[in-house]
Amino acid sequence: MKALYEGGEGEITEKKSRFIATVRPVESEGEAAAFIAEMKKKYWDARHNCSAFAIGPNQELTRCSDDGEPAQTAGRPMLDVLLREGIHNAAVVVTRYFGGTLLGTGGLVRAYQRAVQEGLAHCVVIEKEPGKMLSIQTDYTGLGKIQYTLAQQQIAVMGIGYTDTVQIDAMVPKGKEGEVAEKITEATNGTARFLWGNEVEFALIDKEIKIF
Repeated sequence: MKALYEGGEGEITEKKSRFIATVRPVESEGEAAAFIAEMKKKYWDARHNCSAFAIGPNQELTRCSDDGEPAQTAGRPMLDVLLREGIHNAAVVVTRYFGGTLLGTGGLVRAYQRAVQEGLAHCVVIEKEPGKMLSIQTDYTGLGKIQYTLAQQQIAVMGIGYTDTVQIDAMVPKGKEGEVAEKITEATNGTARFLWGNEVEFALIDKEIKIF
């Protein structure tokens, strides 16, 4: 699931009209409404503050507003960008400062969509997926074998603890639990011990695992 991790802001100019897109992660309709109100207060002197948001695992909660622009020329095209990109839990406000030249229906649609794309280009978008934390206990002779096996399976290692034994913490994507356990068991001749955690959502951000 693609989700917004960090918001951002982008701006375009079309026939002297400024379009400022502010994008922010939101978890509820209330958060989205508060963000939209905040942007309207910040850009109180703008001609329009159009908005759209998509929330939920299936983008099931959506709203959009043309805020005075001709119907279907701003809010819906903005929402279409979020839906097309498959981005969840995101809200965007595009602020327009009118430049004196009318853009026409098609021009408005293109400008608002381009503004949202520019805003998203300045955000951090992540891929969330379900998985389970796996703690593996082994002796020192099994460490290298387990590390090699995890690398072959493209499993991210979150940490390694050293005492009289070695504990390796890894994040295993959902559906790969059985295969990973089998490969490690084979590699260590059955000496490794496993402790599975609860199912969580995780994403790889700057080469580090983030749990949600």
